[in-house]
Amino acid sequence: MVVLLQKGIDPDTSSPVWLVLGEDYAPVEPIQRYLNHLVNLERSPNTVESYARYLKVYWEYVTERRLEWCNVSLEDLSEYMHWLRVGDTNIISMQPVQAVRSERTVNHAMTVVQGFYEFHHHLGTVGHDKRFTRFNLPTGKGYKSFLAGIAKAKPVRKSLLRLREPKKFVGCLTSEEVKTLIRACNTRRDKLIIKLLYETGMRKGELLGLRHEDMGTTGENEISIVERTNINEARAKSGGRVIPVSRELMQVYSNYLIEEYPDVDSDYVFVNIWKGEIGQPLNYRAINQLFKQLDKKTEIHVYPHLFRHTHATELIKNGVDIYHVSQRLGHTSIHTTIDIYGHLSKEDLNSIVQKEEQNYE
Repeated sequence: MVVLLQKGIDPDTSSPVWLVLGEDYAPVEPIQRYLNHLVNLERSPNTVESYARYLKVYWEYVTERRLEWCNVSLEDLSEYMHWLRVGDTNIISMQPVQAVRSERTVNHAMTVVQGFYEFHHHLGTVGHDKRFTRFNLPTGKGYKSFLAGIAKAKPVRKSLLRLREPKKFVGCLTSEEVKTLIRACNTRRDKLIIKLLYETGMRKGELLGLRHEDMGTTGENEISIVERTNINEARAKSGGRVIPVSRELMQVYSNYLIEEYPDVDSDYVFVNIWKGEIGQPLNYRAINQLFKQLDKKTEIHVYPHLFRHTHATELIKNGVDIYHVSQRLGHTSIHTTIDIYGHLSKEDLNSIVQKEEQNYE
């Protein structure tokens, strides 16, 4: 059975709409109800698209194996998880099986599927046994001193379908590498992008959604992250916050406005200045292209989210407590910060320092 993914536009809001279509080219009703639910919860267009893609793959799987989606078992889903990881295994091989998807990708796919069943459980479409979770007490692993009291809190629901992900330190940029990237930029706008990401650790979508009114209009050296609808589909992922910044960064922003910002009436900080429709806000494609060019020009493997890791790691290295790091990054839960950065060992931090020192030898 062919399952299709189609993008449409909502005529009322002009927002993108994602449809998972069955063999009759009609929307797959259980999936569409869930996607509509995500839209009603104001999940970002990127999130809805990602969920639609994963659910399309899942629907193809259950259809090809003649499974009834509302009657799948824990064993069925564990087999699906294995299939995601290694692909079809009908052919027996003496060689080790090469993984098709990483543990993290498989876990994300299973989170989507479990969210789908959780939604239908609340609707009464499927029974309680389709939640595929169990209750665990938080252990406080990683930052035990900070989380000592959390173990007494109420149990949290944990997935029964999750692969162990290797704890991998993704690395970060040195200050010299950041300077090299700034020198490689051809415009004041691009230099501001690099400096802003490095100093604030904000997400790519948050940067693309910045308006002039967010840039210290109260006279303070701070930037406001505001969750709002943007015409370039940029989105603040986890609500609003205020990020204190340096006076030097605000001066770079002022110089960009005076020297380079086009003579257009735009609320957006980052707009097209040389090509494309001048004055239109930069989109995800443009920012990704910028970093591909910088990667090629400097031979530094760089992408926007790496600045976020760099910023957080430097804060931790300088002794900022994990709670304030979590607030500055805009994580909805401190557990997210701990999961990502709590495993930074003394050796990890020492290697960062040594890498910095080597740049000055």
